[in-house]
Amino acid sequence: MLYAVVILVLLALFGLPLFAVLGAGSLLYAQHSELDSALLIVELNRLATSPNLTAIPLFTFAGVVLAAGGAPHRLIRLFNALLGWLPGGLAIVAIAACAFFTSFSGASGVTILALGGLLFPVLMKVHYPQRFTLGLLTTSGSLGLLFPPSLAILLYGIVAGVNIDELFLAGIIPGLLLMIMLGIYASITGARFHVPHHAFSWHILGRAAYAGLGDILLPILVAVGIFGGFVTVSEAAACTALYVLVLETVIHKSISIRRQLIPLLTDTAVLVGSILIILGVAMGLTNLLIDAQLPMKLLSWMEDSIDSQLKFLILLNLFLLAVGAMMDIFSATVVVVPLILPLAQRFGVDPVHLGIIFLANLEIGYSTPPVGLNLFIASQRFEKPIHTLFRAALPFLGLTLTWLVIVTYVPALSTWWR
Repeated sequence: MLYAVVILVLLALFGLPLFAVLGAGSLLYAQHSELDSALLIVELNRLATSPNLTAIPLFTFAGVVLAAGGAPHRLIRLFNALLGWLPGGLAIVAIAACAFFTSFSGASGVTILALGGLLFPVLMKVHYPQRFTLGLLTTSGSLGLLFPPSLAILLYGIVAGVNIDELFLAGIIPGLLLMIMLGIYASITGARFHVPHHAFSWHILGRAAYAGLGDILLPILVAVGIFGGFVTVSEAAACTALYVLVLETVIHKSISIRRQLIPLLTDTAVLVGSILIILGVAMGLTNLLIDAQLPMKLLSWMEDSIDSQLKFLILLNLFLLAVGAMMDIFSATVVVVPLILPLAQRFGVDPVHLGIIFLANLEIGYSTPPVGLNLFIASQRFEKPIHTLFRAALPFLGLTLTWLVIVTYVPALSTWWR
């Protein structure tokens, strides 16, 4: 058994897909423990009947279509006209555009690839320091994970059994707080290096708003529809997919249904399929771990070792930062959440607040040296050595860790709406 586990870990390090590692490990564990391997697929029935499951492929499709239809260019132009007059304006534009795009694309890597190539030369042209620019774009790639309709929030809600509408509300204030903190740092940097910023123009703003009106209305319509009680999350996802398709094919005419629809659907299917396969296998593994009473044993150990919520949250953050640096957010959600949820409830942590803590840690983990995923994606996108990205990310890592402490120990930021 031990040799098999070591082999699986080595294969994972050499690139074997995670779902294959989890599936093989689950089968080995079931055989070793003389458990029925049918436990691996029992949870798939609950997953398949989840009313919110259909929202994942629909929102993913909307993000893919927006990326292919020119939304990044329109967003940068709009936010530049709206915010570019501020000190450090272009950096604030980058923060706002990345947060907006990530909330719909669902993956920070996509944001770095789609927006990073546009923003990097622009920020360098106005004489922002290269290290600051690299750190800003690497960190901003995961800013939108707490904003609706983030796939990360949807997945956490499904796995944890938490109301997704409440999670969407809970992420707004913490997400805005991080954007404000980064915006202040960007303004200070812009003033320090005498970065020029353009004068505000109603004419330019009007033209940019006209071009980007359809894009900017989308999150407003989603928020009003869900929080106003007009549509469910799944219905909002269907409306979003239709809205985006009409926007890009009929209004902007940037996508041809005849030539591009099939490739776009293929990209969506690959991304969603990988998420669902990992989700199904990981939930089966969780079932086995629960059957083996692992969460209860872990809870018993923590009860003996930890005597306060404060200590629990400190250990939780350290653990989740490590997880976020080593696993993608979707895999970490389906593997880790079922294990930490009963522990958090035992120490009086609200499940909604736990969701924000969890996602905040994983958001930071994307940019945490030495193995944060954003660092490697940015290294490839900007053609810079990985150690350069490490140094560039450190000041932003300090800011985001400060933000994490605030979000963790001020639960009112996540439960303000109650």
